[in-house]
Amino acid sequence: MPGFRFATISLVAVALAGTGGCAFFPIEGPTSLEIVQGEKANALPYALVKLTPDVIDILATYEPKGLAGVFTDKRPSAEIKFGIGDVVDVTIFEAAAGGLFIPLEAGVRPGNYVTLPSQIVDNNGNISVPFAGLVKAAGRTNVQVQNDIVERIKNRAIEPQVIVALQQQRTSLVSVIGAVNTPLRFAVPPSGAGERILDAITRAGGITGQGYETWVMLERGGRRATVPFENLVMNPSNNIFVQPNDRIYVYREQQKFLAFGAVLASGTSAGSREFNFDAWRINLAEAVGKAGGLNDTRADAGAVFLYRREPREVAKLLGVDMARFPGDLVPIIFHVDFRDPSGYFLATRLQMRNQDVIFVANAAEVDVSKFFNFVSTVGLASVATTSAITGVPTASAAVHGRTLATPVTNAGALITQPQ
Repeated sequence: MPGFRFATISLVAVALAGTGGCAFFPIEGPTSLEIVQGEKANALPYALVKLTPDVIDILATYEPKGLAGVFTDKRPSAEIKFGIGDVVDVTIFEAAAGGLFIPLEAGVRPGNYVTLPSQIVDNNGNISVPFAGLVKAAGRTNVQVQNDIVERIKNRAIEPQVIVALQQQRTSLVSVIGAVNTPLRFAVPPSGAGERILDAITRAGGITGQGYETWVMLERGGRRATVPFENLVMNPSNNIFVQPNDRIYVYREQQKFLAFGAVLASGTSAGSREFNFDAWRINLAEAVGKAGGLNDTRADAGAVFLYRREPREVAKLLGVDMARFPGDLVPIIFHVDFRDPSGYFLATRLQMRNQDVIFVANAAEVDVSKFFNFVSTVGLASVATTSAITGVPTASAAVHGRTLATPVTNAGALITQPQ
C-alpha cells in the first residue's frame, strides 16, 4: 500500500512538473529558455542580444558622453555681458581741454579724462551718463555700451572716447555647491581666461569624498547632465569650459549593480545582491567576480545575462526590431556564454553602468534534482503518515490496559486453550 501511494504521488508530481514546470518548484528567476522565449512576449517587450565583438565595439563607440555629449559648445565663455545689479565705472576722455567734460584749467593735469561715480545697473537695465542720458547696459558688452555713449556725445564733446569697466560683477556667476570643501559663487573672469569644470571645483576647495563615489551635475540653460568625477579627470573632453550662470552640484553616491540567480554572492549580508563598483568603472567579468562568481552546483555557465536600457539609436545599430519599442530607451538583455572560453574575454571588454542587473540562470539539472527531492520528501512523508495513522488505535488500547484482537492469518489453524 505505501508503495502504491508513493507511485501515485510520483505520477502527480510528474504531471505538475510537466504542466507548470518551474512555476511549481521554487526558483529565483527565469530559466534561459524562458528568457529566449519571452523575448516576443506581449507584457513588457525586450530585445535579446548575443554579446559579440561587434556588439561591444558599438557599445564602446556610443557610450554615454557625459557633459560633452549634452553641452556640445566647447568654446570658452564669450565676452561678459552686464546684468542687472552689476556695478560699472565709466571714464570719458576728450582730445583737448575746454570740451564738454574737461575744463580749460585741466590742461595742467596729465590726461584729459573724467571718471564718473560707480553706479549699479538698475532694474530696467540702464546706467546714467551726463549729457548722454539713460544708456542700456544689461545684456550688452562693455564695447557696445562704450560705442553707444560716444555716439550720443560726439557732437558736443571734443573727439570723445569712453571706457566702461566692470567694477563689481554680481551677475554672470558660477555656483559650486554640494560635496565640496568650500561651496561658493564666483564671477566668470571677464578676460576670457577659460576656466573649466575642474577649475571651478578647485576654487571650491575640491571634493570631500573619493573620486569614484563622487558625481558632478552641471545645470546650464535649463538642461542638466551628470558625470562621475573621475570621468572628468580621465576623459578631458568632459572637462568643458564653464559659462556664466552655470550651476555645478557635487554629490556622493556609489555606482552599484545588482546580481541575481546562480551566483555565490560572497561577502554580502544575507539576501543582499547589491554591489558597489568601488571604482570609476568596472567590466562585466569584474562584476561577476564581485558577486562571488558562478555557483558551481547551480549555474548554467552558458546563460549569463546583463539587463540594461539603451538609447534607440544604439539599439537599432545592434539589430533590434525597433517597431516593438516606442520609447526613447529600449530594454535589452545581453547574453554571454561563459562555457565558451572567449566569453570571458568579451566580458572584460564590456563596461558596466550604474544600476545594471546581472542574472545567471540555473542549469536544467537543478530542476530535475528539485523534482526528485520533492518526490522523495513527499513519499517519505506519506509513509510516515500511514504508520502514524495505523499506530494510533494500538497505542490507545495499550494506554487503557487492553489488547486489540489481531486478525487471524491462518484460518485453518486450531487454537487450543489450556484447561
